[in-house]
Amino acid sequence: MSTRLLIIGGVAGGATAGARARRLDEHAQITILERGPYVSYANCGLPYFIARQIEERDRLLLATPESFATRYRIDVKVQTEAVELDRGGKRVRVRGPEGEAWLPYDRLILGQGGLPVRPPLPGSDASHVFTLWSVPDMDRLDTYIATRQPKSAVVVGGGFIGLEMAEAFHERGIATTVVELLPTVMSLMDAEFGVQVARELERHRVQVVTDIGVRAVYADRHEVELTDGRTIPAELVLFATGVRPELALARQAGLTIGESGGLVVNEYLQTSDPDIYAAGDMIEVEHRVSGKKARVPLAGPANRQGRIAASNAMGVPMPYGGALGTSVVKIFDATAGITGLSERAARAAGFDVGVAIVHANHHAKYYPGARELSLKLVYDRSNARLLGGQAFGHAGVDKRIDVLAMALLGKMTLHDLARVDLSYAPPYSSANDPVNVAAFVGENDVAGYSPNITATQLADALQSATPPLVLDVRTTTEYAAGHIRGAVNIPVDDVRDRLHELPLDRDIAIHCKSGFRGHLAARILRQRGFERLVNVTGGWTSFELECSERTRKQQLSEALRCVTGPEH
Repeated sequence: MSTRLLIIGGVAGGATAGARARRLDEHAQITILERGPYVSYANCGLPYFIARQIEERDRLLLATPESFATRYRIDVKVQTEAVELDRGGKRVRVRGPEGEAWLPYDRLILGQGGLPVRPPLPGSDASHVFTLWSVPDMDRLDTYIATRQPKSAVVVGGGFIGLEMAEAFHERGIATTVVELLPTVMSLMDAEFGVQVARELERHRVQVVTDIGVRAVYADRHEVELTDGRTIPAELVLFATGVRPELALARQAGLTIGESGGLVVNEYLQTSDPDIYAAGDMIEVEHRVSGKKARVPLAGPANRQGRIAASNAMGVPMPYGGALGTSVVKIFDATAGITGLSERAARAAGFDVGVAIVHANHHAKYYPGARELSLKLVYDRSNARLLGGQAFGHAGVDKRIDVLAMALLGKMTLHDLARVDLSYAPPYSSANDPVNVAAFVGENDVAGYSPNITATQLADALQSATPPLVLDVRTTTEYAAGHIRGAVNIPVDDVRDRLHELPLDRDIAIHCKSGFRGHLAARILRQRGFERLVNVTGGWTSFELECSERTRKQQLSEALRCVTGPEH
């Protein structure tokens, strides 16, 4: 008798699972249930249709019930909801256009995804308030913009969807404000990247408000009230405040839910019932770096989990090794990306964290069009193992993040990254790619050859009872344009001749613009008897970002104030 495979949920995980199952078993009876009207669509493309960067709506629709039937002989039932799971009887009660019925299964795959969070605030259910998660959501929002032509919008939430939708509204001519409850937008990344993302938004006249929540939405006067009492014009409001897993059916059936809030699965994506598998946003998985359970609601992992769940359900063993959380987002002309653990997450996970930051050209400086790329490596100082990477820039970000994702998968160290041969020609990179250079910085730190501190650590140290001496080794012109108050300026080329101006018995924090000249100065001084010194990784560029964040949070003390022009 042929295997009866029932899949609940389409889109990423479920649709992929169905196609994979058919390729493995031509004779299986495969049914996909989808609560919405579309079984397979590009949900990550929805913001780009609103922005009209994708002009044809049909390009988002990847497959239909008819195409599944024709190519795969899969029975797809759309607008059909699974309302009850009888594990003992191995059947599911469904409700659809033809009424209710029980569907039997031998193997069941849950791919129900998640639902957007809409906080229960006054006015959050008004007609001009939206979320964006499905094609019908997109259609309602697009129709509202076309017919009402709103002049102002508030996006609540500064994550992936919030950032993409802020750009989309701007492209439609709508004055937009992003409101984020956390200290920075793109809070998955470390704060200095959130600062850069916010600057890119503001450069395109999108306003950014952080560390503040929304108290209420007023439909009558088209305003949003913030928790500090301010009001912002909002003829359109979009909530992009996260996603919660769709677990009602799993809970009803008594399947085990994990500490992270996702459905528990083993390495073969089996739930606590061996005949029920699960994939996508609803499950919790192992983070490949921390080893801890986490929810990683991203399209890439969901697709691969769907394929793996189907393989196991059809008797082809295939373990799932976990996720890295590799992700990237477009912010107008810029890109931000992350893979593995941020510095903050690595410290919380208990690693002995080291950080290397470079601000380098994305390709050879002498080749036209070079743009600055900020790249950050997070590593374990005890063994030089890479823990994560982040990047921001206007070119070359995705390439570096993908390199680092592969390095994390292979559990590579800084030493491996320092020696890896990456493709090079002047239009694409430099002879030493920014990934190589960042690894050099980390190696020097781990070896004690040129110890690092971060801009955050320097800022904290400057406010301590015994602050270090700051040695600024940039040129006098750079120093005059802006510097840390009280810093001693000795250009790197003059350090050997001015050793007498520096104390041997005091901690010295060296910085230049981005780190390289600081490293040169550190090596000179260390070999001339100066032992109590560190190099500020990322240099002035990173310190200025740190000061910008502290200024916004009103935590910038007099000791940290940067000076523009001569001190008096």
